[in-house]
Amino acid sequence: MRAMAIPTQTQIDARHPSLQDVDPFIGTAATGLPPARGLAATWWFPKPQVGNTHPGATSPFGMVSACAYSGAYPTGYGRYGKNTQGVPETIFPRLEASGFTHFQQSGTGMIRKYYNYVRVTPMVQPLDDLGQSWALGDETAHPGYYAASLDTGIRCEITVGEKVAVHRYTFPESRSARAVVDLTCGGLAIDRSRTVPLRAQVEITGKGQAQGTVVVEGVPLSFYLEVDSPGWRQMLWHDRRLIDGGTRLDFDSIRHTTLRAFGLVFIGPATAGQSIELRIGFSLRGQEQAQENLRRECGSGQPAFDRVQVNTGERWARHLEQIQVEGGTQARRTVFGSALYHSLIKPCIADDESPFWPYGGPFAFDICTMWDIYKTQLPLLQAIAPKRAVDIMESLIRVCEEEGNFPIGYRMARGADRFSRQGSALAHTALADIHALGIGDLDWQWALVHMDDDLRRQYGEDFLDKGVVHPITHTLDLAFAHHCTARIAHALGDDDLSRSLFEYSENWVNAFEEDTGLLRESTFYEGGKWNYSFRLMQDMAARIKLAGGDAAFVAMLDSFFGFGAPPVRQPGRAASLQEMADGYALNRFEGLNNEPDMEAPWAYHWAGRPDRTAQVVHSALTWQFGTGPGGLPGNDDSGGLSAWYVWASLGLFPVAGQNLFLIHPPAFSRSVMQFSQGELTIETTGHIEQKISSDGIDEEPPVQYVQSATLDGKALDGPHIPASRLHRGGRLHLQLGSSPTSWGQSVRPPSLSH
Repeated sequence: MRAMAIPTQTQIDARHPSLQDVDPFIGTAATGLPPARGLAATWWFPKPQVGNTHPGATSPFGMVSACAYSGAYPTGYGRYGKNTQGVPETIFPRLEASGFTHFQQSGTGMIRKYYNYVRVTPMVQPLDDLGQSWALGDETAHPGYYAASLDTGIRCEITVGEKVAVHRYTFPESRSARAVVDLTCGGLAIDRSRTVPLRAQVEITGKGQAQGTVVVEGVPLSFYLEVDSPGWRQMLWHDRRLIDGGTRLDFDSIRHTTLRAFGLVFIGPATAGQSIELRIGFSLRGQEQAQENLRRECGSGQPAFDRVQVNTGERWARHLEQIQVEGGTQARRTVFGSALYHSLIKPCIADDESPFWPYGGPFAFDICTMWDIYKTQLPLLQAIAPKRAVDIMESLIRVCEEEGNFPIGYRMARGADRFSRQGSALAHTALADIHALGIGDLDWQWALVHMDDDLRRQYGEDFLDKGVVHPITHTLDLAFAHHCTARIAHALGDDDLSRSLFEYSENWVNAFEEDTGLLRESTFYEGGKWNYSFRLMQDMAARIKLAGGDAAFVAMLDSFFGFGAPPVRQPGRAASLQEMADGYALNRFEGLNNEPDMEAPWAYHWAGRPDRTAQVVHSALTWQFGTGPGGLPGNDDSGGLSAWYVWASLGLFPVAGQNLFLIHPPAFSRSVMQFSQGELTIETTGHIEQKISSDGIDEEPPVQYVQSATLDGKALDGPHIPASRLHRGGRLHLQLGSSPTSWGQSVRPPSLSH
């Protein structure tokens, strides 16, 4: 039987055009967008102006990602120091790497703990030089593949599967080439950002084979490794000294003061152009399962790089082809394709890999954080990857069982509540939407128990006793979580619980000042009270009435979005306290640089002004995103920002937890999206293709407005559709024009009191 030929990357790209619109380098450097014009020039960026993505090899929601490791921001790949605001400080004059690490995060900000475990370094230098960085050149990347050359003359290629990584190194001529595996690398090589293993064990098990376990932050990360390197020796090393003849190392207790680097090394002569392949299977449930993972994805004892790369490329193509767009400039299509790609990297989901409970099922980690992803990314997964969306929530229910609360953020570490300052009870929104959509097979009676109990933890205790809690944003979180939980309780027939929860949900009003219509004075996480005052609540009609009615509410929004305001100056490098205070005093939209107010443009819908939404979204899509490494306005935060771009470009915005989509003008003339239960086609009449900043424009293109809409031929009087209806698919037709009409002014999205 003849072996089937493995297709080349060119053949894969030809078969799947969606892969060609992805640029993994977008967001990997400091923001480098052309100066904004018009409305976008009035928005102010408080957070770091850097995307914090990496271009490494990834698999959709896969357990493993791998990229060059410099030890700096972003994510261990890059040239920047720690940064909480303004332009990031450059600490390396060049892109460089000391090796290639695994489990890199994507887009997260300064969370202090990064994975970057198991560093693999190809070398032609002595072991004493391990840790030195070499210049990176000739980088290339596409979904599932990353390659670069070190200035030592070594060509480095990496691909990953769901639970494996495969490295291929092509050496120059050398008498003593090496592939070094360092098991002590973790986190970032920046002050207070390093992760030190607590315990470790590693052993050589055969020719070109090794296995081990490193315990990091209470989690046992196991690996099984194979190397194809004919004629090379293999040894253990400790403190940069080879252990000749040794086959096993054990460390029962490691501390910062006692840590000495250790690992494996493969050494031998290399002719010019000779390649070696190093394959690693990972598991959080032991070395035997790590070996099984390697066998399942790589086969047994044979080169697997091309096979794994093709399989991961096909997996990416299946996910990216869930949304197809027509029209737009190449720059806009590249930004869109890359945003969709970044939306599907995290959270990591490792099936049957939880180290915290013994049974099978999904284990979702690297959820950094719910605060970033619950408004945009989780609704996107519910639409185009519904099984994975359900898997994430099933995993979080298991975490709640084990640790006592739903996490706001969850990493490959014990402790689910470490991000609790950001928000409260945010998982409830995704659970409410999944229940309303009827996807998956969660045990809803059991889920309801945990949802209800979680409302009484942490900030929830004061909320129940006093009806208000500070930071004041948690009052909004908890009121809305009570609303979401009440809806599920009502659907399950628990009327007493539902009534009680609905009563508590009405306490959202206690968060607002009656005289200003804004949130009460409080402390705010990465923003001010204006940034949080236009959240899309369950009763927007009452919210607008509290602000003084439609006209007053629209005036507040106009001020917030900078209508009629002059351009602002963004924070520079090492921004002073006064500079930041002056910026916050603007009370201005954060311009997609941060998460708190990313849904605020759609608040206009409830005041009968969808034309204003169109103007804000149009300006953001034109000026705030672009091609190239500096193409993001701020941290991508695990894909939350990129998912915003995807929805905004499609002309739809999900209102998390409310079973609702809002309509605005799309950026493409036509798109086809595979929702959870059917295919939705979004068509337009009157659409005019418009360029974005990366196309080299000097002035903002004219705004287009939705003038009428139909769904399957039936007129839509208002700018909204139930999510459960949209998920069934159909044909949404939007008539666009250069000026707004009365459409969407009188028929508002639903509110509890209207």
